Amino acid sequence: MALLLRFVFLCGVADFTRSLSITTPDQMIEKAKGETAYLPCKFTLSPEDQGPLDIEWLLSPADNQKVDQVIILYSGDKIYDDYYQDLKGRVHFTSSDLKSGDASINVTNLRLSDIGTYQCKVKKAPGVGNKKIQLTVLVKPSGIRCYVDGSEEIGNDFKLKCEPKEGSLPLQYEWQKLSNSQKLPALWLPDMNSPVISVKNASTEYSGTYSCTVTNRVGSDQCQLHLNVVPPSNRAGTIAGAIVGVLLALVLIGLIVFCCRKKRREEKYEKEVHHDIREDVPPPKSRTSTARSYMGSNHSSLGSMSPSNMEGYSKTQYNQVPSEDFERAPQSPTLPPAKVAAPNLSRMGAVPVMIPAQSKDGSIV
Repeated sequence: MALLLRFVFLCGVADFTRSLSITTPDQMIEKAKGETAYLPCKFTLSPEDQGPLDIEWLLSPADNQKVDQVIILYSGDKIYDDYYQDLKGRVHFTSSDLKSGDASINVTNLRLSDIGTYQCKVKKAPGVGNKKIQLTVLVKPSGIRCYVDGSEEIGNDFKLKCEPKEGSLPLQYEWQKLSNSQKLPALWLPDMNSPVISVKNASTEYSGTYSCTVTNRVGSDQCQLHLNVVPPSNRAGTIAGAIVGVLLALVLIGLIVFCCRKKRREEKYEKEVHHDIREDVPPPKSRTSTARSYMGSNHSSLGSMSPSNMEGYSKTQYNQVPSEDFERAPQSPTLPPAKVAAPNLSRMGAVPVMIPAQSKDGSIV
């Protein structure tokens, strides 16, 4: 009887001391970048928990260099979700009635900066409870590139490569042949789960379409390549063509340099000659113009001659034309007396008198 009373007493004390508790266990969650993470936090209340209900979510960043940040809060029947700028607009309670015992949240459009430890705290005096959830954000493999590294010729060695642009480690690779026998060559089997397949002594049997699939814990991606093993090309002709092309290019460059240097020399010579010529020295007169001016002056003088001054000009020889081929003798500074031309008698009304001339034999002309 005493034992029965003791058992009832203990049960009553246990029921009396029961308070708020969070039923969700601690856990780790992995999600892909860009997806939505569901972080559960469910709790139960006891009759003794009569205080106001407060729910708080905290984030401890993975770099451990930042203090815990409040990301969302429920207090006084109101929700506050603008505490943490990096998660503003991306964190929400999943339940519209938090008093029902569900304080779970969703974090949308996950980023790598969202990695960390999330802590759910529920308080309803006198009860208090909290749980932690570790969130890891991974990147799916994407941007896979398949290509051949080397020359696809018979007898050559080359490599088949499969490279993802991004993807969280660890990554798993799987090669498959999609054409012909759909079986990888036996020599390739050790590399079928590697990002690189080394091909030795290639043959036409290796030709075909291949695929490479890259996988990690949150997703996968695939690429394809077409391998076409062909006979070796005429390398000697290719090399000879390349040499000829290089020589032609060198000749062309040499001609351009030669023409440029020649043009510069000509421009330099023209400038030097231009500076040597004196601009104030007039050009020499031609022989024809000199002779014509001399004959014209004598003719004009003869037109005004009278019988009185014919004697001074009778000895003038008209075949003596000045020339520039000889040097003129220096003239005396004493000027000869000027000859006064006879007046024009015809204009003065006088009749000119003709004076007969005597020839060498004595006859009068």
